[in-house]
Amino acid sequence: MYPRILGELLFMSEVTRRGLLGAAGGAAFGLAGGVGLAPAAPAHAATTPAREGARVVPDDPRYADLVLRGNNRRFVGTPDYVTVVDSTEQVVRAVEDAVRSGKRIAVRGGGHCFENFVDDPKVKVILDLSQLSEVTYDARRRAFAIGAGATLDQVYKALYYGWGVTVPGGGCLSVGVGGHFSGGGYGPLSRLFGSVVDHLYAVEVVVVDRAGRARPVVATREPSDPNRDLWWAHTGGGGGNFGVVTRYFMRSSGVSGTDPSRALPKPPAALLSSYVVWDWKTVTKAGFARTLSNFFGWYEKHSAPDSPYASLYSPFLIPTSANDGFLLSTQIDAGIPDAKARLAAFHAAVVEGVEPTPYVGEPVEGPFLASTRARSIQETATPNRAKLKAAYLRKGYSDGQITTLHKHLTNPDYRNPNSLALLVPYGGQVNTVTPSATATAQRDSIMKVVYTASWDNPGEDAENLAWVRSVYREVYADTGGVPVPNSVNDGSYVNYPDVDLADPAWNTSGVPWHALYYKENYPRLQRIKARWDPRNLFRHALSIELPD
Repeated sequence: MYPRILGELLFMSEVTRRGLLGAAGGAAFGLAGGVGLAPAAPAHAATTPAREGARVVPDDPRYADLVLRGNNRRFVGTPDYVTVVDSTEQVVRAVEDAVRSGKRIAVRGGGHCFENFVDDPKVKVILDLSQLSEVTYDARRRAFAIGAGATLDQVYKALYYGWGVTVPGGGCLSVGVGGHFSGGGYGPLSRLFGSVVDHLYAVEVVVVDRAGRARPVVATREPSDPNRDLWWAHTGGGGGNFGVVTRYFMRSSGVSGTDPSRALPKPPAALLSSYVVWDWKTVTKAGFARTLSNFFGWYEKHSAPDSPYASLYSPFLIPTSANDGFLLSTQIDAGIPDAKARLAAFHAAVVEGVEPTPYVGEPVEGPFLASTRARSIQETATPNRAKLKAAYLRKGYSDGQITTLHKHLTNPDYRNPNSLALLVPYGGQVNTVTPSATATAQRDSIMKVVYTASWDNPGEDAENLAWVRSVYREVYADTGGVPVPNSVNDGSYVNYPDVDLADPAWNTSGVPWHALYYKENYPRLQRIKARWDPRNLFRHALSIELPD
């Protein structure tokens, strides 16, 4: 999910014409889940790849482009070199070279990490996987092989145009699957089809043994596979922990036969999409509280896997009052019975008792790919500076938490229209998997919440960091400033990493950061780390630690 969400509104020109949202209105308000381009030949198809990846050093004109590929400009690395690879063999050689020379190594796929896991000054070698992006069908494994450098853009279109299938991934087109999949990716179709990792059959990883030798290992979910624990670690264990992922193999559990068009879920043929818009100038404190109470209450009642609303996805994007308004973006499978009536009932439930009544858009039906592409998160031309904090919710916020959120969003001393709270529906099919079956431990939540500040000027770092940290700490004041797992909270999401969770200045709960991300699965992840990365070569500020 890209941190800057405010820019030109897409898919909602009628709202813009009505003046309900200003120019700062937010491309990502249409958060219905990006799809990619048609299956393209891999970038290396025209030529025979060299045995060595392209090593780019600082005096090479390509260096600046490669080190600036990260989308959070708070962090820009200065590695000794960047190696651009397009094969597993090249990854093996690049890793061995770095190990032999004693250089700290990190991996970049799409470049969307919210912390400095790649752009740490201690990192001396960056492996750029962007050219390792081919999407094919592996007949032997009866699974789709997806290069770890592919973006969701490439994957969605390759799968859908080629075979009519998809994976329930995220809504930002340029996110790389390398980190997104391994961290337990989710998106607009997850309530219907589960997490991405619930469809992961195997993973190919370049690992390094205690002697410093690198080799590729394919680990599958088969119970008889001696490498199965490495597969399990990549079902939510996060990126940059165990080795370099080079390929994912995707096939849904329980699928039999050799037909690729049955190996993964088929998305809805069409989507019915709409939106609800609130004008900040007319929103009272009581109206804001009623709106959020309605929203939370609805999802508390409708997050079961068998819900007739399982295909409903409605991210609620609430920027600060420096923006003109805030928006609920909605979509539902147009092919289910009474889809229009169900969408209308949801809208009515959210705005019930809210005065003045917000504007509800007329539903529009469109084919799956065109609709999701139009409503996907778009990036700005220039990456920005950002800080993001997140949490899982088992239940909605209390009245006190809603009041705290309103206070920060309407703070007259903080006027950044690009900062916001984001409420993302979750649950459904995700919650049919036991917490220990995958490394993704949060399996009974109804929602994810995200707080993000986004800005351009380095001189504004302190102000923006203070805002996002303060709202988060105060919302979770009763649990030490962080979402400690209990009957309401369920920790945080590792793909939205936040180093503050490991800082006792911001986490006063006494609960360690890894318990917030991994809960009871952490000791097992540590044992897997010890087996597959005994030298702790693959590490960052929140990486899995070796056992004592």
